[in-house]
Amino acid sequence: MSYPHQSGERHIASLFFLDDMKMTLLYIILATMITACGSTGNSASSESVAADPTSTTSQVASRAAFDGQAALALARQQCDFGPRVPATPAHAKCAEWLTSTLKASCDTVIVQQGNVTTGQGKKLGIKNIIGVINPDASQRLLLLAHWDTRPWADNDPDKANHTKPVMGANDGASGVAVLLQLARQLKTDSTKLGIDIVLVDAEDMGITDDEESWGLGTQYWTQHPHVAGYKPLFGILLDMVGAPDARFSREYYSMYYASGFTDAVWRCAGGEHFIQADGGAVTDDHVFINRAGIPCVDIIDMRTDSETGFCPVWHTVDDTMEHISPATLAEVGQALLNVIASLEQ
Repeated sequence: MSYPHQSGERHIASLFFLDDMKMTLLYIILATMITACGSTGNSASSESVAADPTSTTSQVASRAAFDGQAALALARQQCDFGPRVPATPAHAKCAEWLTSTLKASCDTVIVQQGNVTTGQGKKLGIKNIIGVINPDASQRLLLLAHWDTRPWADNDPDKANHTKPVMGANDGASGVAVLLQLARQLKTDSTKLGIDIVLVDAEDMGITDDEESWGLGTQYWTQHPHVAGYKPLFGILLDMVGAPDARFSREYYSMYYASGFTDAVWRCAGGEHFIQADGGAVTDDHVFINRAGIPCVDIIDMRTDSETGFCPVWHTVDDTMEHISPATLAEVGQALLNVIASLEQ
């Protein structure tokens, strides 16, 4: 994802692309989510959903708590391949592992291969890896994370590292790990909701000041969805969700395109990392999803006390496993479980 664009202005959702019937359905779903997950409150409040994300409703409580340690192991397994830079052996090996891992938990797995053009004008082959749970369900939730890693550590304080690839323990592996573990748990604790887990490629090939050079795998998917006419209820993107001191505020474009869904997701989230405040804007995969007409929420670690707007190891060679916390992964995974449970009401 590119450098964040700070903005203090808040917009209501831009859902003009929906007809009246779909709009009505969306607000019914939102009302259900808001009721199921509780009222918004400060994360420190004992009366807020944040006090105990597993106790918001009886249905949420019936699900097993999200296993952050298992997610941590899945992040480590990705990093064991090395940096997953497109068109490298590590990338190819990780693609095979991701495919087999999803096949163990999902009803259907699709490996979508395509070609994109990078910001440098180079042709690049990509693989979007898609796990489908309950393919016949009409009510569907889209979950995304990018699985590639950046070829250049161009934000590293040591310029000698600027041509080295990024390991991407946080920027890549963390979001993928949460989604892989979520699929595992839903295999055991099944849901009737249709869920599409899309692991997108070539997100992190972008160059500064060229918004269209980011999210190449996602842009390809929006033009070639794995199901013709695909229209989920909404989507949730996970990006950089593993730092021990992560801060997840409501991202600007998420609020612009999907404010109601963003608020509902934050109501379902709990713990110390989800901040009940609006944050800055960032060009990430969700921007292209929203442009395609699917409301999409970005759960991403953004910092107001950082020069880059992100965590200190962002786009550096230090984005490694020692900077990943199982507690943070568990908090994000639990938020997703709570969202799913609320949609099942």
